[in-house]
Amino acid sequence: MTDELHRRRAQALRVSPEKVESRHERGLLTARERVEALLDPGSFFEVGQLAHSDVPGAEAATPADGRICGYGKVAGRFVAVKADDQMVLAGSGARVGSRKASAVASMAMEKGFPFISLGEAGGARIPDIQGSDGLSIGGMKPEMALRDRRVPAVATLMGECFGSPGWYAAFSDFVVQTKNSCVAVVSSLVLQKATGEQVSNEELGSWKVHATVTGLSDRVAEDEHHALELVREFLSYMPSHAGELPPTIPCTENAQPRQADLSTLIPASPRAAYDMRKLLRILVDEQKLFELKPDFDRSVITALARINGQVVGLIASNPMFNAGAMGPNGCAKCTKFITTCDSFNIPLVFVHDTPGFFVGKNAEHAGVAGKIINFYQAVAHVTVPKIALVVRKSYGMAYYNMGGGAMDMDFRFAWPSADISFMAPELAAEVAYGRKISTAENPQQAREEVIASMRSQSAPWRAAGLFCFDDVIAPDETRERLIQALALARSGNNGGLSRRLMASWPSNF
Repeated sequence: MTDELHRRRAQALRVSPEKVESRHERGLLTARERVEALLDPGSFFEVGQLAHSDVPGAEAATPADGRICGYGKVAGRFVAVKADDQMVLAGSGARVGSRKASAVASMAMEKGFPFISLGEAGGARIPDIQGSDGLSIGGMKPEMALRDRRVPAVATLMGECFGSPGWYAAFSDFVVQTKNSCVAVVSSLVLQKATGEQVSNEELGSWKVHATVTGLSDRVAEDEHHALELVREFLSYMPSHAGELPPTIPCTENAQPRQADLSTLIPASPRAAYDMRKLLRILVDEQKLFELKPDFDRSVITALARINGQVVGLIASNPMFNAGAMGPNGCAKCTKFITTCDSFNIPLVFVHDTPGFFVGKNAEHAGVAGKIINFYQAVAHVTVPKIALVVRKSYGMAYYNMGGGAMDMDFRFAWPSADISFMAPELAAEVAYGRKISTAENPQQAREEVIASMRSQSAPWRAAGLFCFDDVIAPDETRERLIQALALARSGNNGGLSRRLMASWPSNF
């Protein structure tokens, strides 16, 4: 009996050396190599190794039915993992393998483990899913749809990913795509046969498409080892489940000396750009940011970081692109980030330097009004600590979306350089006083006087005098004020845990 067990295990693990070598030559790992590279050494606990297709006669050709599933540890914490095995019928999804993946995902949510999908597959296995019985019995189970962000979900996209790897990615909180991958609902070959459209796989779903156009990918990896490193790094900022706070890493550095650099970072000209990432790095521990969607609407930065050892989520205007004016994609980027942070007990810090939202015909046709309100609703639903900081300009509706005005924030701060109003003084002068300026004896002087008057009104002092800000602070005080404010906001009965009002918010946009 034991001999039979050993024989079956050996058969399940048997791979073609030629196939493995071919993958390695293309920069691809096998499914089991990916699992081993991701998890802590020796921690993998596999389930369903002896599984195979339920189609008679296909047993020997479908070891593990194309899905390597189980549990292990990342940095000492349990995770659940599903890896598509492309060497088994192109990694196509089938009933038994899908059932294994669903069981592992269900266990992850029940026990409170992050769930990780290592994706590379050629879509559904046609013989299994074709026909009314195949389609009705097979298909993706609803575990991920019903996850309600109880545990973090992560997906990698490596190699050719059609069908289910993309679905898992769209369900996930964090998605990494390698540069040698393609991700699409169907391949270019299927598309051509179904619709006649001639398009390459790269045009359909390369990393450039999903990093800059669709926003599906949160990070792009140079290779598979880099992708798995990014997964481990992302999880270091996440709690294992929604019932606990993110892990704390004590801050051992003295960050105060570099805070003096903040005073000289903002240019004197209100139109001049500067490096917002430098500002953020000065504020956070070890000057380390973990950005999400860095190439998707670069007018706004969304990043995880630590301040005094505690994880925070940063949403910051980026004056280097569109002067920090977000379009519809920027709003969607912020909304997705907010849902992740609020669902996993990560406080949010909003850093304003924006002239408003990026509008125009293209933006209107892309539904910018709806995206702005979706973003606004997301901020209003947040129940983790949230703090707003205005460092320079903050105009119009964008001011409210970033936590200004009547938005319910724990704390609001402004630098003396803050410039807050409905629109830029230069534009407001032309709209409101254009006729008066044009008919003045000295139009240039009249214009400058109107602008100067408006700019004095948009300084933070009037709003601070009406207690619309908790304080106006010097730039070099900012880190210490954030540390104190976050500690206060985390205190109380809930201890910084979210009320999870956004747990069922749609996973994608």
